[in-house]
Amino acid sequence: MTEIKTLVSKTVYENKWMRVREDKIQRPSGAEGIFGVVEKPDFVVIIPISAGYIHLVEQYRYPVQARYWELPQGSWEDNPDADPAIIAAGELREETGLIAGQMQYVGHQYLAYGYSNQGYHIYLATDLQQQKNSLDHEEEGLIAKPFALAQFEEMIISGVIKDATSVNAYNLARLKGFIK
Repeated sequence: MTEIKTLVSKTVYENKWMRVREDKIQRPSGAEGIFGVVEKPDFVVIIPISAGYIHLVEQYRYPVQARYWELPQGSWEDNPDADPAIIAAGELREETGLIAGQMQYVGHQYLAYGYSNQGYHIYLATDLQQQKNSLDHEEEGLIAKPFALAQFEEMIISGVIKDATSVNAYNLARLKGFIK
């Protein structure tokens, strides 16, 4: 199959977290069109599990104007090429105060490749030790709390947890046998 050809690409918006570009393209048939592409660095999502409990964070998510529970996750915009395992350990400590004795790589997924190039690396964190968290100023109001795995799964089923990344990461880890 012939690929789509990019004819013109221009940045229409940019800040320290993302860049949005508009590409004029030509399809294999010769028909032209446009794509809006959101470029963001990959991020990490961490599944911290200890003694049948999973540690979640709740924070206010401005785009949807509500607070939601989700797995710890994040990126380092100032150092997007850092080793994802180091970012995962840092984000886990920052958001929850947890230090993992073991971090297992689960896999890489794309967030929404219909409009963005952003992906995420998934890690299972175990052998956890509690320390003090060190929230970034942009995480003001974030809280962390452990939930029994059965309660977490019920939160997904009932729609309390709406973060697709959290649902996907947890279920990919289960399907791969990381979580029994």
